[in-house]
Amino acid sequence: MKRITMGLSLLTMVMAAHAQDKSKPAGDSAKVSKNMAYEKVITKDAITRQGMFTVHLVDNKYYFEIPDSLLKRDILVVTRFVGTPELSGVYAGEKANERTIYFEKGQGNKLLMRVDVFSVRVKDENQALAKAVQSSAIKPITAAFDIKTVNSANGNMVIDVTDFLKKDNSALSIDAAVKNDMKLGSIADDRSFITSVNAYPINIEVRTTRTYTTSGAAIPAAALSGAVTLEMNVSMVLLPKEPMRKRLFDERVGFMASKYILFDEDAQVSQEKYLIQRYRLEPKPEDLEKYKRGELVEPVKQIVYYIDPATPKKWRPYLIAGVNDWQKAFEQAGFKNAIVAKEWPEGDTTMSLEDARFSVIRYLASPIPNAYGPRISDPRSGEIIESHVGWYHNVMKLIHDWYMIQVGPNDARARKMVFDDELMGDLIRFVSSHEIGHTIGLRHNMGASSQTPVEKLRDKAWVEANGHTVSIMDYARFNYVAQPEDNIGKAGLYPRIGAYDKWAIQWGYKQIFNTSDEYQDSKILNKWVVDSLAANPRLWFGGEGKGEDPRSQTEDLGDDVMVANEYGIKNLKRVVPELVKWTAEDGDMDDNLERIYKGVVKQYTKYLYHVMKYIGGQYVTRKSAEQPGDVYEKLPKARVKEAISFIGRNLMEPPLWLYDKSITTRLNIFEMDEIMTMQNNMMTTILNAGMMYNLVQRYTNGKEQYTVTEYLNDVKKAVWKPLAGDPVKDTYYRGVQRMYVEKLVMAINTSRLKEGKLLNNLERSDASLYARTHLQAIKNELMISNVPGALNQAHKTNLIREIDKSLKGDDK
Repeated sequence: MKRITMGLSLLTMVMAAHAQDKSKPAGDSAKVSKNMAYEKVITKDAITRQGMFTVHLVDNKYYFEIPDSLLKRDILVVTRFVGTPELSGVYAGEKANERTIYFEKGQGNKLLMRVDVFSVRVKDENQALAKAVQSSAIKPITAAFDIKTVNSANGNMVIDVTDFLKKDNSALSIDAAVKNDMKLGSIADDRSFITSVNAYPINIEVRTTRTYTTSGAAIPAAALSGAVTLEMNVSMVLLPKEPMRKRLFDERVGFMASKYILFDEDAQVSQEKYLIQRYRLEPKPEDLEKYKRGELVEPVKQIVYYIDPATPKKWRPYLIAGVNDWQKAFEQAGFKNAIVAKEWPEGDTTMSLEDARFSVIRYLASPIPNAYGPRISDPRSGEIIESHVGWYHNVMKLIHDWYMIQVGPNDARARKMVFDDELMGDLIRFVSSHEIGHTIGLRHNMGASSQTPVEKLRDKAWVEANGHTVSIMDYARFNYVAQPEDNIGKAGLYPRIGAYDKWAIQWGYKQIFNTSDEYQDSKILNKWVVDSLAANPRLWFGGEGKGEDPRSQTEDLGDDVMVANEYGIKNLKRVVPELVKWTAEDGDMDDNLERIYKGVVKQYTKYLYHVMKYIGGQYVTRKSAEQPGDVYEKLPKARVKEAISFIGRNLMEPPLWLYDKSITTRLNIFEMDEIMTMQNNMMTTILNAGMMYNLVQRYTNGKEQYTVTEYLNDVKKAVWKPLAGDPVKDTYYRGVQRMYVEKLVMAINTSRLKEGKLLNNLERSDASLYARTHLQAIKNELMISNVPGALNQAHKTNLIREIDKSLKGDDK
């Protein structure tokens, strides 16, 4: 009994001690309360703003008053540029940094700020495995604050954040890559200050001016002063207490996604998973049964985009229309009026353009011809919190030039340097829709345009009803296949939101019921993909256009690019003779002509390289186990042959039409140099040893064989033009023949072998043997050929000599 009594006494003493401590702040806070009363820190002169945190300004110092309820709550911190130097390469509205942070109590009267990281997850938090993952995922402490005082009325902790907000730190600083590009050095404390701190219900907005030392002489302000001053805005946004239901990425549907590593006790290996980024769209509770029955309902929270009040007023209706065009897509996911654009309420002082609660289409006064549509999303769930579309002023220059060059023969409105407001407005609307597509989560789908039959692009009724591509997320630009005699109106020339876009929104946003988590959801989503693609193959997602599949390219059209681009070249042949007239403006010193003509040449080379991708590429169609057929499929031999023939007709036969004398004499263009450079670049690609090696690997086995010998004969037939005595054309033909022999010689000679180095598989392959055999055949033909003229005869003799040197391995 004595031992039990002593134990009870000890327990009583401990409980009493704890009871006493409960009335005082933990750790050193008792000392703080005694020595630093709340009223002495937050004086009667404080300027106070209520919001997510209560913010106080006292004697030029800023304090956050943080309640216990917000400890360990994730806060998304987004730093943006508000004002930037001229020609600095960064613009107002662009993101400079992003972190997720949270606060927690620390030892020694400290409040710690940690950076939350979400790169590793467990499938079930109740699994024992979760402990192992947690012990290997300690969150870094990015700042530690002294608790200056505690508000006795509510227990809120008060910290001084002045230096934290004003100086550089990992949570608020500019991204390291941007700093490097701008050559920013250390921050100058004496020239950096806090402009304002505003509090809102779920966010804090901090405006600062920061001055950095710099060696960035390319920035005019830096060259003059040795410093760069930036105006910055930091949004600290409280993330939802309950994260949105996650949705797993499927590479057959083009959504932006965030990667993580998944650990699961029931799996024998860790898995790479991705969460798609999307807005939280949910039916109102009272409409849930209607939604389940398939009736259109309005979401709990509408997606709203505001138009920057700096935007010229005449373009605002078109930007708004570009946003509202997505309403039809969201209807396919079961929601009506899900997305809308509005004018910014300029008289409302409670709203700020930098407030992360508001998505804004920002107008950027920049010479950059571009636009972009980033998103800020909850890293825990993929929920898009807000988006800022950046619309650079000179994007109008870009779309003007595309439209004039691609469809000038079809639309008389395109034949001048300043478009009417209605036409330019229509083009801005299309750009707005494309960029909004990114902000709601969609990636580019560069394969979309390949799903439209070429001849349908010339069918007035069909193309005006369906559009020339199934996705506005493609870089399909304008319908350059249409010919003037087709009489196609603007509905068949402009891009629009198409069938793929609507289906992708349905897949990403339609609610799923009666499942326990995102992993069960993914099984349903997989079935949606399999069934949808089986019913409508035009819904294929072709990716970003960076791979080897020739169906997935930027700025191409139709299911047969050889035919489509022949139509495109026919239109360019109509454009070139008209350029001097179309680009004329009073006082212009041919700057307009030079700009548009360069665009024509660029368009022409795009047509060539669209076709070039059919030589050496392969089809890639991502599939799940339920889908039949190959993922990787070699191109039909006939398609490769068509591509070679196209290159022969449209490049190796010199495109003299591109160099109209009315243009070359005004711009001092030397067509021979330009044409031969293009020919040489193309020949380097189609006659290199790597191309031959690819053919050996892909076409040696299987029903359809395409030998390197047959390939080389096809190339020679297309590009080796016989000398005929025409002084102009023979000059080009001789150049092509010399290039042809030169490239084959390069395929034969292996410098690594001469240097005594190990060869790789390409160099050990039969590619050099094919090239050597082909060269010998060319020599044999040259020996018995008759060519007109002394110059042609000298050329022939020189080619034979070069081939002999190569075949003998004599470099002298």
